[in-house]
This record gives sequence, structure tokens and C-alpha cells, in this order.
Amino acid sequence: MKRFTFIMLGLSIAAYAAVIKPIPQSMEVEKEKAALGKQLFFDPILSKDGTISCATCHDLQNGGDDGLQFSFGIDGKRGNINAPTVYNAVFNFRQFWDGRAKNLEEQAMGPINNPVEMGHDIRKVAEKLKKSPAYNKRFHILYRDGVTAENIANAIAEYEKSLITPNAPFDKYLKGDENAISEEAKEGFRLFKYKGCIICHNGVNVGGNLYNKFGIYKDANSTNLGRFNITGREEDKYVFKVPSLRNIALTAPYMHDGRFKTLDEAVKFMTQYQLGRFITEEEIAAIVAFLRSLTGEIPFEAGMKK
Repeated sequence: MKRFTFIMLGLSIAAYAAVIKPIPQSMEVEKEKAALGKQLFFDPILSKDGTISCATCHDLQNGGDDGLQFSFGIDGKRGNINAPTVYNAVFNFRQFWDGRAKNLEEQAMGPINNPVEMGHDIRKVAEKLKKSPAYNKRFHILYRDGVTAENIANAIAEYEKSLITPNAPFDKYLKGDENAISEEAKEGFRLFKYKGCIICHNGVNVGGNLYNKFGIYKDANSTNLGRFNITGREEDKYVFKVPSLRNIALTAPYMHDGRFKTLDEAVKFMTQYQLGRFITEEEIAAIVAFLRSLTGEIPFEAGMKK
């Protein structure tokens, strides 16, 4: 993994600046299916005891996560990994920290079937929804085979595709508005490139498009083994999907284990443990200013109305 990092650092950092792209203004979605998915997203009927909805851990008015180190599921059960934001998840190359879901549909099934989260069985959820005249009717209008586990996941995924946050100040800066971000944020972006952060945090989502080991230059003391839990391969120990930095100022605490409460702490840690670089307090402040410029607009589709 260190060798990989050295190879990447040997490439032109300027090349990576070019691959950060603005979030598009909209996504193409099937509106009726997305509307159904929105209703399901906010409905605790998906959980075994009717107390937990997708929105419980993904608060769309506060960054798309729940602001907790670890989320709570049914019966007060506490998880062991930080809930990522649902915003802009459509741009991730895989879903979940360990990448076990290849797309949003697979991701949608995960929490429903997880005994610590919603504690249900999605096929039993389908049977429950069939008994709801309103849900049963809507599914049969939109899907030839009506209410199925796959169609539930498809509708939720279609809604989640619409949860993008365009028009961040940095996106406006990328489009040519020099005044969209502060001089400190511009310096932060320069440092973001110079220190090497951009090697892993690039693309439309400023991350979310590759895996990397957590703790390259120093042992990060992670109790979660990451990809190893999925593959069983020794080289995948402590390897996680690189998270998106979009709206990062709204999604504390940070890291897969939620160990840091502030961006300053997270930036300092990542610079030292991932990049093996020295960083000053002034440089941290500048990079944080840049990160704050990645906060986009909450989409209309995130409203509570179903």
C-alpha cells in the first residue's frame, strides 16, 4: 500500500485537480418511482418494530447522516460503524465503508435486513406492504410484478439518486467564479493538492471512487478490519472505501469509527497517518476552509412531504 502511494505521488498533482468536477444540476430519475421511494424512505414500516426509517439515520436536513458516532437501531441496539451521508451516494463506485454493496439497490436492502439496524427481512416487508391498499396499488401501477423485495429496493434507490447537492461554492469556483470562495479556501485547495489529499479525494464526489488502507504511515488502531470482513484477504485488512468530502462540514463525526469530532482533527490525522506529511495549524485552517466550500444545496426532493 505504501508503494502504491509513492507511485501516485510521483504523478503530476495538477492532473488530479482536473478530475474534480462540479456536481450536476440534476439527475435523470423515474419520477413516480422516486416519489414512491421517498415515501418508503421516511416510513418506519420498513423496520421490524415500526420505529426506524431510512431517515432516522440519514437526516436530510442535517447533512444526510445522523451526527452520531454510531447509529441506534431497533430496541436501542447500537451499531459499530459511522453512518455515511446518503447525499451524493449515487456517485460512489460502491456503497458502505467496506464496499459490500455494488449499487444503491443493494445498499437499500442492507439496513432493512441488518439485525442491529431495522432488524427485518425485506421479503417480509414486501408481504406487509402488500396488505397496505395504498402501497399495493402504487407498486402495481409502477411495477408489473407489484410489491417485491427487489422493487422496494429499486424505488428507494431511485429516490436516493435524486439526493444530490449541487452549487457548492467550490463548484461555482470550478465553473469560473473566482469570488465564489475565499482566498483562504483557495490556499486550502492548493494545499489539498500539494499535500497529496487529492490523490484519493477526486472525482465528482471528491472521493467515493476507490479503496485505501486506513493508516499507511502509522498504525491507525482501527478495530474494524474493513474489506477484510468481506474478502478474507490479508491485504484487505483496514482497507475502506475512501469517503466523499462533499458536505463534509455537515457530517461530523469523522472516519469509519467516528473518532474525530472536528475537521481540524481529521485533517491533521489524515495528513500524518495517510500521507506522512507535516502540517501546520495555519495549513489545517486553510484546508478546512476549502472543505467547507464543498457544502452544496439541499435538494427540493429532500423535503419531508411524501
